[in-house]
Amino acid sequence: MSAVPAIVLVGPMGVGKSTVGQLLAERLGVGYRDTDDDIVAVVGRPVRDVFRAQGEAYFRTLERSAVRAALAEHDGVLALGGGAILAADTRALLTGLPVVFLDVGPGEAVRRMGRDAFRPLLAVNPHVRWRELMDVRRPLYESVARAVIGTGGTRPEKVAQAVIDVLELRVA
Repeated sequence: MSAVPAIVLVGPMGVGKSTVGQLLAERLGVGYRDTDDDIVAVVGRPVRDVFRAQGEAYFRTLERSAVRAALAEHDGVLALGGGAILAADTRALLTGLPVVFLDVGPGEAVRRMGRDAFRPLLAVNPHVRWRELMDVRRPLYESVARAVIGTGGTRPEKVAQAVIDVLELRVA
């Protein structure tokens, strides 16, 4: 029998999935896993290097495999890469799972990522590009999520508690 994640976090880059996910895992007494980290472990290079060298299509293939494996193996808190929901087969795998969409506005997202962070999809004009990405992705995030929680201007601890409350989970 395959594992079922306690929580799956989806949302754009810079929303706080990693920070909130780790807090949730600690509070729930479960493991934390990030599919971007899984990809790095497989290819031995940062995501940005895979994007640069092999392109987005290659990365998305790796991402679909990483998500499929993580959903089958992990029973803790799982954070998906920002674009994972672009794949219809990934969205189908999320059906019925405790998925939470963490949302944030473009200014806050870009600020959190910092000016020095290399984000392949935001390399040129990050504010405009972020909005363009979200125009496509927001309906997909919303379609797979049981709940949407805003993270802008909210401490990660409060966001984690909001996720626990909305999913009616018991803390460890």
